[in-house]
Parts: sequence; structure tokens; C-alpha cells
Amino acid sequence: MENILKEKLWFYIIHNNPDLMFTLQEEYSVMDYLNEKVNAVKSIMEDMLSEGTPQYIIEEICLNVLTEDLKPSRFLYICSLLEEEFEDTYATFSKSGILRYEVINLMESCREIFETIGFTKENEEDPTLRNAVIGQIADYLS
Repeated sequence: MENILKEKLWFYIIHNNPDLMFTLQEEYSVMDYLNEKVNAVKSIMEDMLSEGTPQYIIEEICLNVLTEDLKPSRFLYICSLLEEEFEDTYATFSKSGILRYEVINLMESCREIFETIGFTKENEEDPTLRNAVIGQIADYLS
């Protein structure tokens, strides 16, 4: 089950936090990261196994715990804003195969905004955050 959790966590990271994926790959620390994260939920997993909890429920609960600190996804947030507010640019990036890389660059460009205003599940819809990020995307693209 540990290997399944590692695979699912890695899949989640690839699709929701590719910036982390690239960092872990550059540092050759993918397995260390995955092992450390899965080890952190071992006791939860073992307790549920001993209680006879079905495997799919254990996986879902453990994956939610494993990904809690990776949510909300700045990558998906910027992708969404780019698609909504800068449709032509989004389409161009997507067609040319550079969307992921450009969104990661935009994440770096918006880092100060995310750190100053904060980026949590609670303020993900905050118009101040949205407008600040849109402004930064416009600056980046010009």
C-alpha cells in the first residue's frame, strides 16, 4: 500500500504542483520526499488496516493527508486565470507545448503576491488576490 500511496502522491504532484516536481527532480530527492511523506501517514494507515478499513478508503484518507500542504495549487490557479483572462496567450502556450513551463515562470513572478496576500483555500476567491495576480501576469506577458 505504501508504494500505491507514493505513486498516487507523485501523480498528484505532477498534475497540481509541477514546480515541486521539477525541484525534486533537480535535487534528485523524489524518492526521499515520497518516502518521508508516506512515513508520516504510516500510523494512520496501520490503525485503519487493523480496524479492517477497506484499502480504497485508507488510500483516499492518506492521500488527503499527504496532499494537504500542497493545496490549493498555485499552478492550477494561475492556469485558470491565464485561460480566463488571457485566452489567446493560453492557447498559444498550450499549442506550442510550453504552457507548464510558462505557468511555473508565472508562479515565480507572482511569488511575492502569494506570500504577501497569502494563498489559502479560504482566500482563493479573494478579488484582491485575483486582481493582483492578473496584473502581475499582464506585466510578465508584456
